[in-house]
Amino acid sequence: MGALADRQVVLGVAGGIAAYKAIEVCRRLGDAGARVSPVLTAEAQRFVAPLSFSALAAEPARTSLWDGPETSPHTLLAQRAELVIVVPATARLLAAYAAGLSDDLLTATLLMARCPVLVCPAMHTEMWEHPATRDNVAKLVARGVNVLEPADGHLAGGDSGPGRLREPSEVLAEAERILGAVASLAGRMIVVTAGGTREALDPVRFLGNRSSGKQGHAVADALAGRGASVHLVTTADLGAAPGVRVERVESAAQMEAAVMPLAAAADAVVMAAAVADFRPKVVAGSKVKKDGGVPDVILEPTVDILAELGRRKRPGQILVGFAAETDDVLANAADKLRRKRLDLVVANDIGAPGAGFEHDTNAVTLLAADGSERVLTLRSKRAVADALADEIAVLLGS
Repeated sequence: MGALADRQVVLGVAGGIAAYKAIEVCRRLGDAGARVSPVLTAEAQRFVAPLSFSALAAEPARTSLWDGPETSPHTLLAQRAELVIVVPATARLLAAYAAGLSDDLLTATLLMARCPVLVCPAMHTEMWEHPATRDNVAKLVARGVNVLEPADGHLAGGDSGPGRLREPSEVLAEAERILGAVASLAGRMIVVTAGGTREALDPVRFLGNRSSGKQGHAVADALAGRGASVHLVTTADLGAAPGVRVERVESAAQMEAAVMPLAAAADAVVMAAAVADFRPKVVAGSKVKKDGGVPDVILEPTVDILAELGRRKRPGQILVGFAAETDDVLANAADKLRRKRLDLVVANDIGAPGAGFEHDTNAVTLLAADGSERVLTLRSKRAVADALADEIAVLLGS
């Protein structure tokens, strides 16, 4: 039984000449054991007939928000779906999805869906390379949408170049990869930390750092999307994916108190938070006034939560750390991996353009305890999170 067996899949078909390949995708999904619900846009029906999909799928093809027996067909489709695939995803479909428009059954279903989504673009090269299309794709990737980028080959009208829809076998392979990753973390409990801690100087001021929490929140969302039960301990005022249990803290001591009991039962812990190494030994009870002169601030070390987790790590438990560095990035990260008994460390050069704190993008290197390395060039923090989630799934599986 493969990853698609007995899985509920919505197959969306948009209006492009490559829609004929969606019929073969539908057949292959059915052959793999998936329960397919086809959804065709009005434009798609100019190229392919709904009857072709109805004959191959588990249920009749749907074409409208208004013609079915249900009052909210998009709600029903989205809530039971375990994967939504769009083949082909036209430039218009990508633009509507990125902008949050829902003027037909397919786009309404996409906006309702909380399961993984795979879009398979197909269009002429000029449309694929247009800045508007590239921006829309980047937005979707940042939100966690899987994009199977088009191939380079023959296009309609005798043209050739990037924009050709991937073959049905490639679409199926990507769908199996996505659902396989989801299945691999089902039932796993994972603790994730995010944000930078604040260590009080007085009731007004604090020592802190530049961490926004964006990368940690993206990791929590990616792991939840793969079926894990995720506990997120965060200092950041950011949202989280449905199902993620969020606990908000402020200081290193509060984070330690929240993380340690959860970690005792966790299958994996991902310490993405930037936890302060030092805190003021004495916290003023009232605001320190400027006319009182420069206060003497004596610092004391905080508990090294990651090192403590490494000391307490159970057999089979996976521990992931982050190394935010400005120089000797890989050497410092490798040293952290060894000293703190980590299974994986994310080496982050925070001085690199577009990477590190506060950005929506990141560029990192994943260093594993077995000596392997995986370089992730500049991409959205959600794309980094997805890659990290893949590695965690492999480690837990092994």
